[in-house]
Amino acid sequence: MLTGQEPLSAFKRLKQEAQGPLEALTVTWSAHGEMRPVDGGPDEVWLHVLAQTRLPLVCQRCMAPVDTQVVSDRWFRFAPDEATAAVLDEASEEDVLVLSGSFDLHELVEDELLMSLPMVPLHESCPVDVKLAVADPDFEAPEAKPSPFAKLASLRVDKSG
Repeated sequence: MLTGQEPLSAFKRLKQEAQGPLEALTVTWSAHGEMRPVDGGPDEVWLHVLAQTRLPLVCQRCMAPVDTQVVSDRWFRFAPDEATAAVLDEASEEDVLVLSGSFDLHELVEDELLMSLPMVPLHESCPVDVKLAVADPDFEAPEAKPSPFAKLASLRVDKSG
């Protein structure tokens, strides 16, 4: 088993998502590999990755910072090549990766945390009153102007007299 705790600054794509001071922020991760037997075939390589951090994101309701726990807990199945990985990926629900000498665990941890970010960060209860309005007064319809034909009607001569 491998474990680590690194500063958020070591994850350049993930730190771009954070709003505010980053110095004290860390990413904690662990990775555990295992061989799983397969009936009639060679054992398969599997990897369990658990990663977590806390990020200050922007609440999309009140636009104030919201401290957000981000956790990824995933299993990965390894295939010997791209073709096998494509077949296995279509036939199974688990994530399939290609086993290669250039495998980058650090990048996988960052990818998984990025995919675990909430689509819309929100406070459970916003710390400030949120003005919820249907229309913006600056964009209200202008006052109706009198019709130019109304003046013409006043010029009409009465022919009855």
